[in-house]
Amino acid sequence: MVSVITVDGPSGVGKGTLCQLLCNYTGFHFLDSGAIYRALAYGAIAQAILPVDQTDLISLAEQLPVEFVDGKVLYKAEDISLAIRNEKVAGMASEIAAIPEVRAALLQRQKDFTQQPGLVADGRDMGTVIFPEAKIKLFLTASAQIRAERRVNQLKNQDVTANIAQIIQDIIERDRRDASRSVSPLIPAQDAFVIDTSELNATQVFDKAKEILQQCGIRQASQ
Repeated sequence: MVSVITVDGPSGVGKGTLCQLLCNYTGFHFLDSGAIYRALAYGAIAQAILPVDQTDLISLAEQLPVEFVDGKVLYKAEDISLAIRNEKVAGMASEIAAIPEVRAALLQRQKDFTQQPGLVADGRDMGTVIFPEAKIKLFLTASAQIRAERRVNQLKNQDVTANIAQIIQDIIERDRRDASRSVSPLIPAQDAFVIDTSELNATQVFDKAKEILQQCGIRQASQ
């Protein structure tokens, strides 16, 4: 059986950084499920498909031309790694992720990423829905203020001006929508290890996760 480590939580808690460190440590493959939903949102926006156009959304989801190559997200061979990180795409991704038929269309595609020696899966329902049998389930959390500050810093690095008050409001609204949706709500799995990253840097978060891995019998990959 392939070992799977799931890392769930809302945006801005450090999931991506932790997952990369875990992949380097274990030698496991990586699944960024959030990027799949964002790529779908990107494609929907490009084709002027609205969340209410469920037939078109599902059709696009089933044929989604997305690939992960060398740490990049490719859509029809175009690098959209930065394009899918803006607030418009994030908001659309959150809306369409609440549609059960869309989630069903993408479920098997996510499961297909499982392969030896193992998988680190980054998402919001990896431990509860996609990989409920996962060996280790981590759930990261942080305050809305901290997550907004992190987002502002990211945007500054991209020379983008940001309104932190608006970003905080967007985060709170997205969290409410994600946690209250009827299908795959954003909640920790019952057997998940919860890590609050508000006051921790990336190394400290990784150290906590590494300790959990070792307790569960997953060791560092041979160099």
